[in-house]
Amino acid sequence: MNALHKRLIRSSTLGALVILALLFIPAGTLDYWQGWIYMLVTVFESAAYSIYLAKHDPALLKRRSEVGISYEKEPAQKIIILSLYVTCLVFIVLPPLDVRFGWSLVPWYISILGDMLVAFSFYVFYLVSKVNTYAAANIRVEEGQKVISTGLYAVVRHPMYFGAMFLFIGTPLALGSWWTLLLVPVFLSILIARILNEEKILARDLPGYSEYQKKVTTRLIPFIW
Repeated sequence: MNALHKRLIRSSTLGALVILALLFIPAGTLDYWQGWIYMLVTVFESAAYSIYLAKHDPALLKRRSEVGISYEKEPAQKIIILSLYVTCLVFIVLPPLDVRFGWSLVPWYISILGDMLVAFSFYVFYLVSKVNTYAAANIRVEEGQKVISTGLYAVVRHPMYFGAMFLFIGTPLALGSWWTLLLVPVFLSILIARILNEEKILARDLPGYSEYQKKVTTRLIPFIW
C-alpha cells in the first residue's frame, strides 16, 4: 500500500466520521433511517469510485485527492471553493434539523429516489473518469493535457459538474428535507461562477479549448445552458 492509498484511507475515514457527526448530532437521535441509508450509499459509492481509480487510473486518483482551497491557484476559485464548502455544510446539517423538528415531511419513496440520484451522480463521475484522466478536483492545466471531446464531453463541456447537480438535488431528498432544496439555486450560482472562471483559464492555457467551446455549446445543462 503506497502513501497515496494510506492518505486516501485516512481522509475517507475521517470524512465519513465527520459526515456521521454532522447528520446525527443535529438529528438528536440515531433513529434516523434516512441518514443511515444516505451514509451507506455515499460511503459505498465513493469507495467503489476510489477503488476503480486506484486500479485503472492512479494519476487521476491523485488529482481527485488534491482538493481544497490550498490547491486552487486562482484567487477567484479560492473564494468559490470556500463558498461551496459553506453551502455543503448547510446541505448536510439542515436536513436532520428539518426531520428533528418536523418542518417538512418527505415521503419515504422520495427519500429513496434521492438516494438513487446520489448514486447516479457517482455513475456520472465514473463515466467522466473513463475518458478524462485530467479531471482534477482543482482548476489547472498540466503539461501534455489535451481537450477531451468524447463521452459525456461530447454533450456538455463540464460533465463532472453535471453529475454534481444530481448529488446536490438528491441529498436533501435522501435526508428527508424539502426546505433544503431552497439552497439548490445557491449551489447552482456558485457552480456557474466556477464554470465561467474555469473556462477563462482553459481558453487561455489549454490549446484547442476555444475550438471545443464552439463545437460543444452546452456548458452544464443540455438545451438550457
